[in-house]
Amino acid sequence: MRRINWIILLCVLSSIFSWYLPSNEYEMALSYLAFSGENLIQGKVWTLITALFLHAYPMHLAGNMIFLFVFGNTLEKEIGSKKTLAAFLIGGILSFLLSTYFYDPGTPLIGASAAIFTLTSIVMLVKPLKFSILFLMPQGLIAILYFIYNVAAVHFEVQGNIAFNSHIIGFILGMPLGIAWSKDWKKNLAITFVLLVIFYILQIFLLQIL
Repeated sequence: MRRINWIILLCVLSSIFSWYLPSNEYEMALSYLAFSGENLIQGKVWTLITALFLHAYPMHLAGNMIFLFVFGNTLEKEIGSKKTLAAFLIGGILSFLLSTYFYDPGTPLIGASAAIFTLTSIVMLVKPLKFSILFLMPQGLIAILYFIYNVAAVHFEVQGNIAFNSHIIGFILGMPLGIAWSKDWKKNLAITFVLLVIFYILQIFLLQIL
């Protein structure tokens, strides 16, 4: 089994276990395992890792694991397990650290989403035309669409418990890694933008005929 699938399994088991804890024990666990500016100041540096594997609720977990399965396996097949794992950890850890600028020190951050966004931007530069049966579109297009969605969410100040800024940071962190690991990153980036243009043309066409 690929290493990325072991990460998925660890995320699933850790999250489900935490949900079944009594509320007081769950809050205690978050105080020691979730990342926050306060925890970092208090020296709980391990939360930079542990927070990646915890998720707040089933849909949060399911959405992240679907993306991790699709993009993680594509990337591991293309560049190997060591680089993929390194990208996941680098993206996750640095996204948490840089997110302290945008969020209150007491705000707990959990989930692998920012680390996954790092993987998506690398896939965009390494294998943009890899088709995803789950999403029914090329993975490069999926990556850029979700990046645009998060940028729009920040711009329009969408409220909620989703860390849009962290997602954007994770995506940007993946860019230099994708450039370093892809000989054809310029061509692949151009392919991604062509796919994006085609996607929007199709959307306009469908809106006109419906």
